[in-house]
Amino acid sequence: MTVIAVEDDKVLRFLQVLLDSATPAERMTVFADYVAHDIDQDKWLADVHARLPGVFPSDIRLIKTPQELHAALPDAEALVVESLAVGEAELALAPKLRFIHKFGIRADNIDLAACERCGITVKTQRRRTNIAVAEHTMALILGLAKQLHRLAGKVTAERLQKLGYEYRKYDTRHTGANNYGRVGGLRVIHGMTLGLLGFGEIARELAPLARAFGLQLQYHRRNRLPATEEITLGLKYCARDELFATSDILSVHLPLEAATRGLVDADALSKIKPGAWLINTSRAEIVAHDALVAALKSGRLAAAAADVHYQEPVAADEPLLAFDNFLMTPHFAGGPRQTLLDDIEEIAFNIQQALGLNKKAQGKNTQ
Repeated sequence: MTVIAVEDDKVLRFLQVLLDSATPAERMTVFADYVAHDIDQDKWLADVHARLPGVFPSDIRLIKTPQELHAALPDAEALVVESLAVGEAELALAPKLRFIHKFGIRADNIDLAACERCGITVKTQRRRTNIAVAEHTMALILGLAKQLHRLAGKVTAERLQKLGYEYRKYDTRHTGANNYGRVGGLRVIHGMTLGLLGFGEIARELAPLARAFGLQLQYHRRNRLPATEEITLGLKYCARDELFATSDILSVHLPLEAATRGLVDADALSKIKPGAWLINTSRAEIVAHDALVAALKSGRLAAAAADVHYQEPVAADEPLLAFDNFLMTPHFAGGPRQTLLDDIEEIAFNIQQALGLNKKAQGKNTQ
């Protein structure tokens, strides 16, 4: 049976569900429930197993720490990692290793030169879930600009009136009749400046979408990108305070960790450009809750949008629900479950091809 070491991640655990016949029944049941609103898990499993012969069943070894990685490497033929480092020391422990799959597009945590010397193939992955989150971030920006969260379905005179818009017919002998609700405050985002706080793989997916809409892009992160990448991606680098002070739209793209929890606090929001928008599709706790409420209440923030929340589902008494300039969606930016499963299936396919498991399966079938 093929041994595959897999970094223990809430998404990558689906590789265990897909490939390991010894996966605990409880995990199979929980994951089936997780995808049930989009996917029949049993049907998906049967379909993938039929299309990818030889890769099932495999022995999936889930690993979280460098120590667990080291313990798994002597038996592993394939390795799937997101953030765990793989260098010469790790490769020296892995006599059977032939393939490393990076769960993401940047292989900064993998010593590619050392892998090449050892004859180990490395493959990266453009994650569909990251594309989905970038699309949703763009949708939130557009939603605020066009006030869709307030005005969707408000197309009758009565519904407009309930929002405070008094319908009066235009004299079309002299003017057009568009915007018959006389809605003020609509924005065209072309030419606005989008500031990216953090620049990981989701922000990298967002950048070309934003450029296509004519947004000017600037960013801040701890480690500045090479100048060639900034030019290619159309990015201007800013110090953090400058990013806050000069961005019309500030979008959060940081992981939640000790250093980022509450990073966007009252002091940071006091430096934000008056009238700016704040977008958060990362993690709610990166933005201090009370500071966000205060910034919206004061008008320092003209609007905000978030797909992630301090409590999920959001509590009925959440103060942020009172703001009609705060667009909230129920943490679904990652898209349909099929998006996630397609990422997992791609990894399984790449393992099958790299290790020649399809050929082994064909050999068994002809015997």
